[in-house]
Amino acid sequence: MLFEFDDAIWLRVSSAANPGAALLKCSWKVANICQMSSTVVVGNAFLADYARRYCKDVRIIPTVVDTDHWHNVVKDQSELPVCIGWTGTFTNFFNLQMILPAIRQLQQEHSFRFLIIADKDPEFEHLEYEFCKWKFDTEIKDLLQMHIGLMPLSNGAAEQGKCGFKAIQYMSLGIPAVVSPEGANKDIVIDGETGYWAQRNSEYVEKLKALLINPELRTEMGRKARAHIIKNYSVAATREKFMQLFS
Repeated sequence: MLFEFDDAIWLRVSSAANPGAALLKCSWKVANICQMSSTVVVGNAFLADYARRYCKDVRIIPTVVDTDHWHNVVKDQSELPVCIGWTGTFTNFFNLQMILPAIRQLQQEHSFRFLIIADKDPEFEHLEYEFCKWKFDTEIKDLLQMHIGLMPLSNGAAEQGKCGFKAIQYMSLGIPAVVSPEGANKDIVIDGETGYWAQRNSEYVEKLKALLINPELRTEMGRKARAHIIKNYSVAATREKFMQLFS
């Protein structure tokens, strides 16, 4: 039996949007399933450290995208107006809320669109933003509205288990990402080369401003970002590792 997971699903945590979820989680079963499995596959080193307590054969295969047939378009960074964006589900709005002061400060100093792609409108107050309801059929087109992608995270244990899908999506389309250096983000985003790391709001202001005012920087970072994803986080790059699970 193979067991695969890409989140810290053994933790009894819940979001503010769904506070009762922790009560329904059978967190103990994750260890049991790991023990029963011949191989456990996880998305980053933090998850691997947990799985190795219960299974001898633990392999890391990162989250990937299909850069040949789906995430196969490159953002034109010369388009105006510039758009900063975030995509995710309503349960992760709390992570985005952490950096809204930085967005508000930037909106006072610069003109840009702020786009949120999600399953529901966050209804943030005192903030200018555009809401786009996530749809599978238009996902790539909607993401390509962005010039800069965001992935802020708090620094709890659950965040260490995150495998950086947002950042991978942005970067695969030539969109530099500004992320919190938590979980897999530290490996996915090469700070200062394919995007930026930021933790405090002041750092988000600094990094986002640098990208906002410099289309050449966005283009160069976006080019390197896509190359990094193709090499390390694409279907083609990990196909052999995946097939070896069944040999």
